[in-house]
Amino acid sequence: MSATKSPLSEIISISDLPWQERQPGIRMKSLWEDAATKRRAVLSRIEPDATPPLHRHVGDELIFVIEGALSDEFGTVTAGSMGYRPNGCVHTISTKQGATVLAIITGSVEPIGQRVAGPPSQVFTLSDLPWVETRPGVRQKKIWDDPAGEGRRAILARFEPGATLARHRHVGDELIFVVEGANADESGPVTTGNMNYRPNGCIHTVTTKNGATVLAVVWGRTEAL
Repeated sequence: MSATKSPLSEIISISDLPWQERQPGIRMKSLWEDAATKRRAVLSRIEPDATPPLHRHVGDELIFVIEGALSDEFGTVTAGSMGYRPNGCVHTISTKQGATVLAIITGSVEPIGQRVAGPPSQVFTLSDLPWVETRPGVRQKKIWDDPAGEGRRAILARFEPGATLARHRHVGDELIFVVEGANADESGPVTTGNMNYRPNGCIHTVTTKNGATVLAVVWGRTEAL
């Protein structure tokens, strides 16, 4: 009987993916999708003064602003910070100077004709959050935890040059976006501006030669091997 092989992580080279025009002033790249859980990752480029319609979130959304700033009725998410749009959130978004935004979405959004009550979006200013050393050479900022307690969370991790995450297994999925630098595992290097998907059951070791800053959205946990 052959042994079951654990799945490898998947490198997502964002620059290789095509832009698709969603509506005037808004282009998107579809980065990753899990149809079974209605989760997906999307990169959007919103041009100055584009006017997306009023909409409601059916499910929730985490956004990371890579460039520019994105506003709604509840605040502005600037470059290098994050926002959270909870299930039922109703809002419009706008940008004066343009914005490039990474979104991790669970569920969908639907346009609506008139404003109705819903929970507000939230802004997480990452520069205000403290670094916490989690192991030698690795620090983290805890950004968001799922209020439903389902193990979902968002963290920013900083790997110093030469830092290593020892061999471990993912119990649940993880998406990472490399903000700065590069890290690598058995699938290869993941460089600045690209992503890596670690599926449930993935076993790997993570290294970085020159250091890396990484945004991670996690469903579940990891276990050391």
